[in-house]
Amino acid sequence: MIDISHGLSVESELADAAFGAQPGRWPLPAAGTPRQLWLRAVAAAGQGRYAHARSDLAALLRVAPSGVAAALAHSAHASFLRQLGWHDLARGRDGRALALSGGDAEAVGDALTGLAADALGVGRLATAATLLARADPVVADAPHRLAVRRAWVAAELAMAGGDGATAVRNAESAVELADATGSARHRAKSQVVLAAALCSAGVADRARAVGDTALELTGRLGLVPLRWAVASLLVDIADSDSAVVEVRGIRDECALLVRHWGGAWRQL
Repeated sequence: MIDISHGLSVESELADAAFGAQPGRWPLPAAGTPRQLWLRAVAAAGQGRYAHARSDLAALLRVAPSGVAAALAHSAHASFLRQLGWHDLARGRDGRALALSGGDAEAVGDALTGLAADALGVGRLATAATLLARADPVVADAPHRLAVRRAWVAAELAMAGGDGATAVRNAESAVELADATGSARHRAKSQVVLAAALCSAGVADRARAVGDTALELTGRLGLVPLRWAVASLLVDIADSDSAVVEVRGIRDECALLVRHWGGAWRQL
């Protein structure tokens, strides 16, 4: 007799690491299906374990080279390419994701919000806004995490356009939406985005307070790339020399760890 309960248990554990309460869990259970491989890769990339994430996504694409699973895999790969600064490479992955999505709301929503973030990362703000608008009706029918992602990109777009007030509104919306998802990783990233938005709006004291909270949270959850991001922000807005030294050390330690785990930072 096939033990179906074991497969369900593995998928539940991987989902909890990717989108639930245990984003820092390591090692992760072995994956046996395309969806499990996707969840495992998402969780590994969130921790900064990019070599593991690439390996799982490559295994997924070998067994499911087309369809929704493949689309989600390409979007996941694009997301961690963006985290490392490779927006042009991410755009190719997101484009493939959109082409393979087959109209599935989750896959289309991931691809379009990803493409918007890719455009934003290379300064194509009008294109980013257009893609984000295309994503809006799809996100309404997709899993709740997509609404959080959409709010992140909207906040980042407003920051890039110099509209700090709108950036803060969208970032606060992301925080509220993330609280309803049950995803500790989404809550942590929303706090990081909010700290950046507050900084862009000139609210330095609150930005530092939110950033300090996010720094502690990302460290406790084992989310190294997000910890690097918020430490990088705090270096620029720290209110004392000793604070600068502390967060610079955290930033550099995170960068080294990401490189050790297979991440290649794009040099600007």
